[in-house]
Amino acid sequence: QVQLLESGGGLVQAGGSLRLSCAASGSTFSSSLMGWFRQSPGKEREFVAAITWNGRNTFYADSVKGRFTISRDNAKNTVYLQMNSLKPEDTAVYYCAAPGRGSLYLASSYDYWGQGTQVTVSS
Repeated sequence: QVQLLESGGGLVQAGGSLRLSCAASGSTFSSSLMGWFRQSPGKEREFVAAITWNGRNTFYADSVKGRFTISRDNAKNTVYLQMNSLKPEDTAVYYCAAPGRGSLYLASSYDYWGQGTQVTVSS
């Protein structure tokens, strides 16, 4: 069983930055791929970023590539999402998820989810 707790969301102006954190409990964290997804009202949950267990490989949605950075600290059982140059269209509830089976780009591939943290970007 894995429990995930996101933090770091908030209200920011366009062009600003936020850093999301996801603290995980469970012995399998350090061997698990971790992902970030987001969901805005009326839309399906969409892939944002993912990182392999050792942090050597990262994956991003085209919409955030070059602006967001995913990282992890296995010693702290935490995965991060650094978000820079934020845009109003980044407004959503952001979720971390683990572990990944199947395509890392699909929400259905993840078994465990946090409760989400709201990110609101004002224009």
